[in-house]
Amino acid sequence: MPDALLPDAGSPDYKPLLERIAADVAPLLGSGTPAEYIPALAAVDPRQFGMAVADLDGNVFGVGDWQVPFSAQSITKVFALALALAEGGDSLWERVGREPSGNPFNSLVQLEYENGIPRNPFINAGALVVTDRLQTLTGDASSEVLEFLRQESQNPDIGFDAEVAASEQGHGDRNAALAHFMASYGNIDNPVPALLEHYFWQCSIEMTCADLARAGRFLARHGLRADGSRLLTRSEAKQVNAVMMTCGTYDAAGEFAYRVGLPGKSGVGGGIVAVVPGQCTLAVWSPGLDARGNSVAGVAALDRFTTLTGLSVF
Repeated sequence: MPDALLPDAGSPDYKPLLERIAADVAPLLGSGTPAEYIPALAAVDPRQFGMAVADLDGNVFGVGDWQVPFSAQSITKVFALALALAEGGDSLWERVGREPSGNPFNSLVQLEYENGIPRNPFINAGALVVTDRLQTLTGDASSEVLEFLRQESQNPDIGFDAEVAASEQGHGDRNAALAHFMASYGNIDNPVPALLEHYFWQCSIEMTCADLARAGRFLARHGLRADGSRLLTRSEAKQVNAVMMTCGTYDAAGEFAYRVGLPGKSGVGGGIVAVVPGQCTLAVWSPGLDARGNSVAGVAALDRFTTLTGLSVF
């Protein structure tokens, strides 16, 4: 790759790099399948692609459909986790683990023989526990996540997608089963119907790649928010990034670490957020998913980014 396409250390411009990556992954657009089990997502055009980089100086660079809103879905679990840790501290880890599951994100298999304690906060069972904790701490978990995203992205127009929330509610039997099963072990504090409502609304939040890249910068800043205040300690930010690395892409986290080498969190809306600690945050979106629920073109784009720049944690 020509040196001119690499971001300059003194005045980084990621635009030429993003254009190169978009061209490289163009043959993959249309590969994979949108999330068919959520009807509102199944109709999204899988040929769309957007990518954005937000650096720590406030600059955002993008390519393709980087300003088109999409359903963030499980990516919101990162922000719910950060808020639950900020509000309630490490006691959260008594209720949810930090290990990869090795099973699909909506699996019930491990819960029974692990006494209702989910393996990690990014599989659905673990995310329900996190949302339950945030609901107890704040009284309105979904709105808390939404307001945080609006503030960190500097976009007050980010909102819920009522159609997606209703679609998830109408096809949410597996999540209801997970919540009721954990409640039977005493690992859910709030009424299950109210918890599920907040969870579905949280997952329905719509954002652009630009919004998502901006909102995730607190993890690249080691816990500092956009206004300079501290959300997480440096150690807590490290912990969130570590869990993203090992658990953030469902049961493909090992492959993602191998190919991309960054902490990342995907969602079945086709988005992925990834963090280069101390430097920038990336967001990519393309709705075509592989068999494990990750964006085909999105993973490839992040792979190209770290390959072309050498920016990874390894």
